[in-house]
Amino acid sequence: MTAPARTEPAASGNAPTGHRSIIIILLVAAFVVILNETTMNVALASIMGDFGVTERAAQWLTTAFMLTMAIVIPVTGWLLERLHTRTVFTLAMVLFSLGTAIAAVAPTFALLLAGRVVQASGTAVMMPLLMTTIMQLVPPHGRGQMMGNISMVIAVAPATGPTLSGLLLQLGSWRYIFAFVLPIALAILALGRAKLRNANEPRPIPLDIVSVPLTVLAFGPLIYGLSLIGDSTVPFWEPMLAIGVGIAGLIGFAARQFVLQSRDRAFLDLRTFTFGTFTVALMMMAIGMMALFGTIIMLPLLLQRVYGLEPIQVGLMMLPGGVAMGVMGPLVGRLYDRLGPRALVVPASFVVLGVFVAFSFLTPSTPWWLVTVGHMLMSTSFAFIFTPLFTVALGSLPKRLYSHGSALIGTIQQVAGAGGPPCSSRCSRCSRRQPRPRGRPRRARCSKARTGRSSARARSGPPPSSPGSSSVAHPRTKTPTPTTPPPRSPTELSHQSPRGVRTARQAPGASPRRSPNVQAAPPSRPCEARVSVGHGTR
Repeated sequence: MTAPARTEPAASGNAPTGHRSIIIILLVAAFVVILNETTMNVALASIMGDFGVTERAAQWLTTAFMLTMAIVIPVTGWLLERLHTRTVFTLAMVLFSLGTAIAAVAPTFALLLAGRVVQASGTAVMMPLLMTTIMQLVPPHGRGQMMGNISMVIAVAPATGPTLSGLLLQLGSWRYIFAFVLPIALAILALGRAKLRNANEPRPIPLDIVSVPLTVLAFGPLIYGLSLIGDSTVPFWEPMLAIGVGIAGLIGFAARQFVLQSRDRAFLDLRTFTFGTFTVALMMMAIGMMALFGTIIMLPLLLQRVYGLEPIQVGLMMLPGGVAMGVMGPLVGRLYDRLGPRALVVPASFVVLGVFVAFSFLTPSTPWWLVTVGHMLMSTSFAFIFTPLFTVALGSLPKRLYSHGSALIGTIQQVAGAGGPPCSSRCSRCSRRQPRPRGRPRRARCSKARTGRSSARARSGPPPSSPGSSSVAHPRTKTPTPTTPPPRSPTELSHQSPRGVRTARQAPGASPRRSPNVQAAPPSRPCEARVSVGHGTR
């Protein structure tokens, strides 16, 4: 089946070369726009310094990007049925290029944030356009290899973002990130306008003005609430309220689509969930995306804050994983055409689980190369997961639902991507707590009465003993105590066991006297003294 998979796209139409050019242009454009999802993670510290904003404010550059994509992606189901392929492509690249230009020259943080929102509007349209076009042009038995290319774009582009931004930050300002991407985006826009051909037949479906605000009300608060989970700087009720509002809006949005589906005018057709294979694959894809985006976003922060690495070092450590995923994408597509999805997804899922278990035991003393190997192994396993899932999910739908299935996949990706980093942030906070060395001082567990009795004995002197007797070592001590006890600190004396040292008894009738080496211990607060135990003080 491998040979037909390679040649079938070339024979699937009257203009095979045009089909190839359409897919290549869309793949390159999707890679460039998705690359910007994670380029800001490494640059946040530099942006905070330039604009004088807090970390929470700077995080809005990522949060607003996800919010915008979650709101716009459901609209693409209607756009792809209403407009030609070439028109949708032009709209996506114009929005992305405009947002990149605004962000590159932004004099204020507010304008930079606005540029990111415009960027996300173009990015949200590109991935559903790519998946729908490939499903329309490529026959079923050749889709595995093409979906391998899509999974390569979806997975490699976010993984390469931190590496690119780290390199550009070493060369200069964070503005170099946008300045580097802008000419590439404009070149792809010009090439697409010249070479891209229409691959669909639009239908005159009217825009439902009720579904648009319901989309904003459903996915906006939901993504925002998920992104706040685990943030200790916000009250507990804030993310819960946002998620509750989002769920209520989602219920209203779904009810509206059920009404429109009866007239075949759905804004986002939910009849895709009536196909069991699509539903199961979408759920598995959501779990995988949570793990992927959680790792991509939180691992660079962990390496910088806990390991103290520079952005360029973090980028280079993340690079092998992105390269491995990119190399394996097309290969996994060919294996899918031969073996099917189950033989690829199940073993890879166990490998990802093992890597996450290993990552849960990371400490600041863990060698950096182990982190790199674990990330590379996990990225390779994700390539074996996403390619079969994309192909199975969309392949189980009829042709009329391709655009809506692609929009749903993109929407679920954003929701899962918003929920992944908060889950990983808890592991990050635990890793930032450096382990206490053995023997580190800790508060002694003692009662007020015991502390009071020890202090009283230190002030009144040692107990009397028989004349002529000398001090001997306690049976449980390793080193014999000398005849003349050495000076001890007041703290040690305050916790000295009454059986620890035997001293000479006073002569009958003699006045009580204190040992010349014993000083009255100052009143100590309960449970604050340190006592000597084992390898250190405790």
